[in-house]
Amino acid sequence: MMKTRQAVVALVALMSLAFVPSSVVRAQTDRGGPSTVVLRKDTMMGPGVSIELARYRAKTVSEVHYALQLHVTTADSAPGSVTVTWNRSGTNDAFLDFRGRRLTKIVVNKTNVPLSAFNGAHIKMPANVLVSGTNSASLEFVSEVAASGASIIKSHDPDGSDYLYTLLVPADANQLFPSFDQPDLKARVTFALAAPKGWQVVANGAEWKTDTVGNMLLHAFNETKPLSTYLIAFAAGPWEKASSTVSGRTMSVYVRKSRIKEADVDTMLMLNQRAVSWMEQYFNFPYPFEKIDFVLAPAFPFGGMEHPGAIFYNENSFIFRERPTLARKLGRNSTVLHEVAHQWFGDLVTMRWFDDLWLKEGFATYMAAKAQYSIDSTTGAWKTFYQGNKPAAYSVDQTTGTNSLWQRLANLDQAKSNYGAIVYNKAPSVLKQLNFLVGEESFQSGIRQFLKDHQYANATWQDLLGSVSTASGKSLDDFGRNFMLRPGMPIVQQQLTVANGKITRLALTQRPAQALSGPAPWPMRTQLLLSYANQPPIKIPVELKTRVNEVSAAIGKAAPQFVFANYDDYGYFLTLLDSASIKNLEDGALGDVNDGFLRTMLWGALWDQVRDAQFDPMRFARLALKELPREKDEQLFPNILGRLTRSLNVYASKTQRDQLLPSVERAFWDGANDKARPYGIRRAYIEAFIAIAQTTEGRERLVSLLSADSVAGEPLKDPTRWDVVNHLMVLDAPNALQLVAQQTAHDTTADGKRRAFAVGAAHKTAETKKAYFTQYFADKSLNEEWASGSLGAFNTAEQSELSLPYLRPALDSLRYIQANRRIFFLGGWLGAFIGGQRSPAALATVKKYLADNPSLPLDLKQKVLQTADELERTVKIRQRWN
Repeated sequence: MMKTRQAVVALVALMSLAFVPSSVVRAQTDRGGPSTVVLRKDTMMGPGVSIELARYRAKTVSEVHYALQLHVTTADSAPGSVTVTWNRSGTNDAFLDFRGRRLTKIVVNKTNVPLSAFNGAHIKMPANVLVSGTNSASLEFVSEVAASGASIIKSHDPDGSDYLYTLLVPADANQLFPSFDQPDLKARVTFALAAPKGWQVVANGAEWKTDTVGNMLLHAFNETKPLSTYLIAFAAGPWEKASSTVSGRTMSVYVRKSRIKEADVDTMLMLNQRAVSWMEQYFNFPYPFEKIDFVLAPAFPFGGMEHPGAIFYNENSFIFRERPTLARKLGRNSTVLHEVAHQWFGDLVTMRWFDDLWLKEGFATYMAAKAQYSIDSTTGAWKTFYQGNKPAAYSVDQTTGTNSLWQRLANLDQAKSNYGAIVYNKAPSVLKQLNFLVGEESFQSGIRQFLKDHQYANATWQDLLGSVSTASGKSLDDFGRNFMLRPGMPIVQQQLTVANGKITRLALTQRPAQALSGPAPWPMRTQLLLSYANQPPIKIPVELKTRVNEVSAAIGKAAPQFVFANYDDYGYFLTLLDSASIKNLEDGALGDVNDGFLRTMLWGALWDQVRDAQFDPMRFARLALKELPREKDEQLFPNILGRLTRSLNVYASKTQRDQLLPSVERAFWDGANDKARPYGIRRAYIEAFIAIAQTTEGRERLVSLLSADSVAGEPLKDPTRWDVVNHLMVLDAPNALQLVAQQTAHDTTADGKRRAFAVGAAHKTAETKKAYFTQYFADKSLNEEWASGSLGAFNTAEQSELSLPYLRPALDSLRYIQANRRIFFLGGWLGAFIGGQRSPAALATVKKYLADNPSLPLDLKQKVLQTADELERTVKIRQRWN
């Protein structure tokens, strides 16, 4: 408590800095500040946080504490001060990291250190002012506040209010304040913040005191448990607050004033309370931090962020502006479970370095699925898990740009590239295989011990597998080599031979999707299914140990309707079905499968063969059209529609599309208006119709939606209206601009303004494309959520000729994007600019870019190769089947 009270006193003194004219601050900086220092090339003072610097500090720095004070009443900056205390080992220099706007004062152990010790990236604290044991450094600084590209994000509400929140992952804490910014130097944090009166402030610790000073309020927060720097957080603004108390735990949610009436705060509080209770029981470890609140953050660039005590969620994903489908409700629930699971996996126990990023992200996603299944098994949690993870993981892991779960990382300024489908989608899929391999009891016992052994500290994948290995009594060395360190994935081909109505041979043949994986097979356990029309299926456990795995237990069994090598989705491999299974599925067996999870996986397997250019996309589209009338699964249904739409919009030739499109449009329109169908199905139909309509009749129906009283049996709301006018812009409909203007005037909310900006990128003129592309780089007030939301409209496949000239400039900007945008922006940028193309010319542009840039950092090269794989497949599919 003493350190916290001292922080408040220090903040009162700091407030005088807030009123110092900026010219004086600049003058202080100019006299030896960062603008006059040449960046050093050595590993300690170089850009980012090198692994050499991190290892050096891990050996020489311990017991870190930050007493942080900030002042957030000015428009675009936050003056602050921090006192860093730590225990020092050794006799060499010490180094802090800082990339904020200005550094104005450095005092180490009561000795003034010249500002020339700061080079714009790091602050060198020379050995001659340091002592053995406890050291203290006090620094004053100014940090940036901006709509994007800053550690403090500012969102301006249409009602005139401003909202601020931090986002420091993976290595932007040093953009906010001077720190030892690496995950294995956890610190206790005391925090105090000066904000305007009438604002609420949320931080990691509980607020223990407020003081009034002039027209400001000083908020002081309790000292935290040890936190990695990227998890330090606050949010400030005129939030509305709602709370609930369950079993003695009080939890609060903070929502913008302008949206509080739309927010179902009772449901959101219930979901978070339930998630915490479930995790406590499963991990046998009480919630590890002082309190847990959450904020619905406007213009938030992620789905959520797991700050201990102050989880941030994407506002638009949690407030539904129209009746949500089952998929949207499950998505919100999954996000809650994911972020709450992080309180243990990621926050309590943190990866030592971002090379093990999968350790927290994979576990959070996997535990979310386990929790959802345990809480309510009727929601089809493992089906949702498959849909949300396997297609995304497989689409990246079978490319030449794939990487292993453990990703070599030389510097934290490259850590953004580690985020993606391998970490978020492959990792939880691999954990499901591990769980199946050792059994539930051993798996749970192992992770409980892992959390206990490494609480409030750091760990590696070896530590995790060691705990599970000990609990199960099984060596996991092969598992670690093949799934942690080995890039890529296997493809398993089913080989079935039948004679006289009996199986004479059934084999599962493994091969690596890419040569970079090496030729060895992946050892795995799976379940194989033999499905029959008039008798129960046969399930056969199979161990995949060699390249060709004979399923001897199937010999002599009756010939099945179909075989599926990965029943219940325990294996991590892409399944290529045998020809007999494909034929029978196509002839009606697929729709007869009553198990929605199995049916979902079978549709996925057929789609994998479309992407592998082994199954005609138009054949897939016709099969989908045939099966849709009897499909009732509200989670599977949109997937089938999406794949049918992609078959027509991307893979088909114009002639093929024109032949089938009228019947597809009619089927979608009739389905959306079929009152006998449930809302989720009707909703999926109308969304698919809006995405695919192109005929004259289709355009007329699109326009008619804008004046309809209801759509899919529900009142017409603005999100659907925006989807309609967006597609009319994409089609360059004659009245599109007028309709967009009318919709912009109709929806003046913050979400409406964001959507209006996004829709504008679909205007089919060269001038529009040029203006938007320029704005992506030149407009610092453009929020990343706005920018990323417009990329799809800019790069719509229907306007690929207009966007193609920007493909090379978009690729040339990758280093800038990586340095100046948040973690998921780079993937979205590449996905839009490459994914919006389908021509050999676009593929040639990508290949030339790679050839012209042989020194492109490996992480960026891999991202390009991962994204370009789908374009290469598109070109191949169109060439083969058109």
